[in-house]
Parts: sequence; structure tokens; C-alpha cells
Amino acid sequence: MANNALGYIIIDGTETQIRGAALVTDAKGFPVDFVRTDPLRPDQLSRILYGESFGKYAKEKLILESLLDAVETDPQIWICNDADILAPLREKSRIKSVLLEESPHVPLDAAGHIETTADPGVFLIQANTNGAPFRAEFPGGIRPEEVQQTGAILTEAAATMDILEPFARLEKALNFLASGARV
Repeated sequence: MANNALGYIIIDGTETQIRGAALVTDAKGFPVDFVRTDPLRPDQLSRILYGESFGKYAKEKLILESLLDAVETDPQIWICNDADILAPLREKSRIKSVLLEESPHVPLDAAGHIETTADPGVFLIQANTNGAPFRAEFPGGIRPEEVQQTGAILTEAAATMDILEPFARLEKALNFLASGARV
């Protein structure tokens, strides 16, 4: 049975608190796996010792690694919305990873069409027939066939789901948990 799962990772926070969550969905967007971290609240000494690097350290080493270790269902691709975690996500998971965003561009020729941009590692991917293409950023050293595979994965999934919508669910889930509600 082919793995058609998509994985979503979100890490957000402020100087006083960082948290994260991962959601793996099937090709229709139905949840298959969900994990989250408790909010990380660095003490004053940690902020002093790590200085400006604390946020990067917390995202990569504490939150991202915890999420990847806890996920029980490996997706065929990880989708994130934070450039800071794109390369570490690929490195630590060893699974295709892409930063995916809406773009302001006019639609491309057809679903599945991919165009290069002036930015290295950034492509436009038309995942469905209506709407703008996605802006897809890949970690350094991306191979052309991996871009093509990612485009095919996104095009297939876009036929049955809104590709970026799971990010809204992750944010709502984190806010729900932060409100003190019991699961």
C-alpha cells in the first residue's frame, strides 16, 4: 500500500514561550497522527546564555526533534510554513520537506505544472486547476526529480483536499490547548 500521507509541522512562539505541533493527514486531509509539545518557557538564565540563538536552538533541538520523535506515522512529505525549520526538518526526518505558501502569481498552464523562480530552491507549483500556484521552497541541494515528485504529490492531494488548510487546524489546536481546555 502506497504512503499518501502528508505531514504538517508548525512551530510558533515568542521570546517567553515556544510550542509546536505536527499533524499527519491522509490524502483527503483526514487526521492520521497528531503530536504536540508542551509550551517551552525558557528561564532568564537560558535566554542570557543562549542569547540571540535561543529561538533557533529551541525550534530545532527542543521542539522539532521532539515532534519528529513522537510522530508514529511517517508522511511521504513534510510541509512547513517556517523557513527557519525547513533545512533541519529535512535533515532530521530524512523525508522530502517543503515550505509551502500561497503565491500572488497568476495560475500556471495546468495542474502539475512547475516553474522555476529567480530565487534558488524556490519553485511555483500549480497543484490544482483553479487558483494561484503555490510558492514552494526546498532546502539546499534539492534535486530536480525531488521537485517533480513533490509537485506530483501536491497535485494528487489537491484533488481531494485544501493543501494549506491543515495549518489552520494546527493553530486552532494549539490555541485550544493553550486556553487550558481539557482534551
